[in-house]
Order: sequence, then structure tokens, then C-alpha cells
Amino acid sequence: MPTLYLVATPIGNLEDITLRALRILKDVDLIAAEDTRKTMRLLNAYGIKTRLTSYHQHTKRGKAAGILARLQDGDVALVTEAGMPGISDPGCELVKAAVERDIPVVAIPGPSAVTTALAVSGMSGDRFVFLGFLPRKKGDRCRLLQSIADGSLTIVAYESPHRICKALVDILDVLGDRRIAIGRELTKLHEEVFRGTIKEAVDHFTAPRGEFTLVIEGRQEKPKAAPLPW
Repeated sequence: MPTLYLVATPIGNLEDITLRALRILKDVDLIAAEDTRKTMRLLNAYGIKTRLTSYHQHTKRGKAAGILARLQDGDVALVTEAGMPGISDPGCELVKAAVERDIPVVAIPGPSAVTTALAVSGMSGDRFVFLGFLPRKKGDRCRLLQSIADGSLTIVAYESPHRICKALVDILDVLGDRRIAIGRELTKLHEEVFRGTIKEAVDHFTAPRGEFTLVIEGRQEKPKAAPLPW
């Protein structure tokens, strides 16, 4: 039966692609890509000639019906701009539609900025909460941060270069000066992993470039005062 494959693709370095992912990309009838230019670079690097179509935030309504129709006759691979499709990504709506139609959906696991940043952060990865991209507007952003301010779980979020400075100021104001690790351009040529406090991060990122993944320490319980000896 035709299958929708969710194929994880590199978040930067093109060598971070699995053998299974390459086989699936070669064998399917169609690849639906959030960013066809980036996906084409990957396909060209590995000599893959599979037909490519765009599927992103602005085309998903018009393209979804056509992709679902193609799934009646052959396999389709869904790839996001980078990482795992469906995670903070418009592809989740196509997956939902496929599931509702009893179309098999199979994940081909691989790179993820979330787990990559968490792994190198030096903070607990046992339990964490993922916020996706922080809201664009200050008020919305602060309300979201406030909603998780008292939680003890490690916090992971994405942010863009033109909003990172304002976002860090809001994070400092709402969460206080906690530990933070920030992965910039992970796995790429100019990869940087900053570790320090949020205040130090505000001072460090003054002219940011690239894509950012933030890993923020959860709220720490203050140690209880020792009882007096009398």
C-alpha cells in the first residue's frame, strides 16, 4: 500500500543523512519539500533524480489534495527545511490528513536540532519541554514564557537571527538569570555553542547571524535553610 514517508534531512552538514533516508528518497514517486532549493542541493549531492514539489506554509492548502491523491498510486516522501518533518513544521497537517485517510505513515528518523542542542548543552535531557519557535510579538512571547516559568523541566526553543536579541531580553526578564546553552548554525561550518547565563548571552549576541536553538535551565529549587540548633 502506498506510504507517506517522513524523512529526516540534515540540519546543516549534508553528510548527516542515513542510508535508509537516501534509499527512500530514491525509491519514492514524489518528494514534497518545505524548501525545494535546499532539498535539491541534498538530492544533487547524492545523485537522486526523484521528482520534487514544494509543500510549505504558503502552499500547503493548495498542494495537500494533490499529494494525497498521489498517495493513492505511489509512495511520497515529506521533507522539511531541515531536521524531522512535522516538528514545528507545516508537514504535521499533511500527516494528520494522511492518518485520517488510513494512509500508512512511516518516519525515517535522523537529524534534529532539538536533540542535537540538548545533547551538547550540558543540561539535563531526562525531561524537557519544547516550545518550537518563540512567538514573534513581545506580549505573546512573554505570556508563553510566563506559563512555563515555574516548571523544573529543561526548556528548548527555536529562534531566528533577527529576533534572538529581543527574545533573550524577554527570557531574562521573565525567567530570571538562569543557565542557558545556545546552538548557532549547528553542524554547519560556523557552528557555535554558547554556554553561560542568560545575562551573559544577552551581552554576547550583539550582531547575531544564523539559526538558533536555545536550551534553558528549568527552575531550580532553592536549598532549604538548615534548622537552627535550638
